[in-house]
Amino acid sequence: MLHKTMELKGFHLEAEDGEIGHVEDFILDDDSWIVRYLIVDTGNWLPGRIVLVSPLWVERIDWQDRKVLVLMSRETVRNSPEYTEASLLTREYEMRLHEHYNRLGYWDKDLAGVKHAF
Repeated sequence: MLHKTMELKGFHLEAEDGEIGHVEDFILDDDSWIVRYLIVDTGNWLPGRIVLVSPLWVERIDWQDRKVLVLMSRETVRNSPEYTEASLLTREYEMRLHEHYNRLGYWDKDLAGVKHAF
């Protein structure tokens, strides 16, 4: 499954109202090898900005057109907490990120066993 996930690098991320950017990389959970976040480069739309998107927020993947579709607006992504590789991925940052998107965190017991699109 991880091999298939790596094929998503370079796929365009598409919001409800247009393209956001492209999948640049992933953040994996070191213990479980679960993909926790897609690292999205918004360079063509918001130059110099990197954001994280949880795979749980992916509506579907269009393998033929090389797109990852999410049910959120571009404006929501524009206002999301920015991520930099120099930043540590702390639970505090994750809580702000999930709160911004109005989504439960993967650590929430109500999401136990929920699978993502890939």
